[in-house]
Amino acid sequence: MARCEQGYLCEVCGEEVEEITDSDLYLRFVLGEIDARNLMTAPERHLRCNPTQAQFIVDDQFPPVSVEGPFDKAQLDSDYVSTQEARTTRAWRRLQEVRSLGIPISDYPLPEVLERRQNRKEADA
Repeated sequence: MARCEQGYLCEVCGEEVEEITDSDLYLRFVLGEIDARNLMTAPERHLRCNPTQAQFIVDDQFPPVSVEGPFDKAQLDSDYVSTQEARTTRAWRRLQEVRSLGIPISDYPLPEVLERRQNRKEADA
């Protein structure tokens, strides 16, 4: 199949990231870590192919991911870990629901991300 007929390919495993719900790229977008204009050009990965990020998803519907070494969340500051777990889990849950909401991609990010973007627009105006 020609590349244009495929979805995004995972830069780690090389397999197609078939669903947005399994997309590290779109999780980062929901988190506000990547702008919409970069969605077509930024590298893609399956959530599990980015274990450093995926380890912060804490939900019964997402089997735990562990990381060995200095980026293992067990090696990090507990306050930072709690904040990242809450934020990343909320973003993952948002990612699970957005397709069924019938909203534009620009509305996918978490509410606080959308608010920050709006505040920047107003400040620039």
